[in-house]
Amino acid sequence: HDHQHAEAVVSTQSTGEQLMCIKALNEWDLKGGNSEWRQKLDTQRGDILTTEMKNNKCKLAKWTVSSIIAGADLLKFGYITRSMPRSSGESIGHSILSTQQFIPKQFAAQISLDMNNAWGILRVIVDKCMALKDGKYVLYKEPAKPVLRIYKVPQNTFEENEDSEEDED
Repeated sequence: HDHQHAEAVVSTQSTGEQLMCIKALNEWDLKGGNSEWRQKLDTQRGDILTTEMKNNKCKLAKWTVSSIIAGADLLKFGYITRSMPRSSGESIGHSILSTQQFIPKQFAAQISLDMNNAWGILRVIVDKCMALKDGKYVLYKEPAKPVLRIYKVPQNTFEENEDSEEDED
């Protein structure tokens, strides 16, 4: 096993050594401190995961693909919520309410992720980039749309300017 892309190694007598990718699903709390997950996670975990799949499809697909590419045997999600929000709206910390474990290829099937399709999409992007003239480009995913755009940017874009780092006296 190649340990460089997995977050953890789990070892048991029955399964031996297994690589695991671990990801956090963070509860988005619209009500300011009333965690729905605290009340519903034990009895309605499937509904919560389905909602996460609907609202964060790209993120879950990315995690699943990366765990498959890493050769991970397991993909574990932690359900995270804010603990004791302050009156100012800031959170003091976070709590792990629960975890759920999947076999990456089985989870891919559950979310209708076809790896052949994923590799095909990557191939199209690589072919488009290879056809571009030499230069610097930005690949941009339109939010909430299935659209990718490629923008040519000036060569010095994203490079730190040494003058801006110097202290002005």
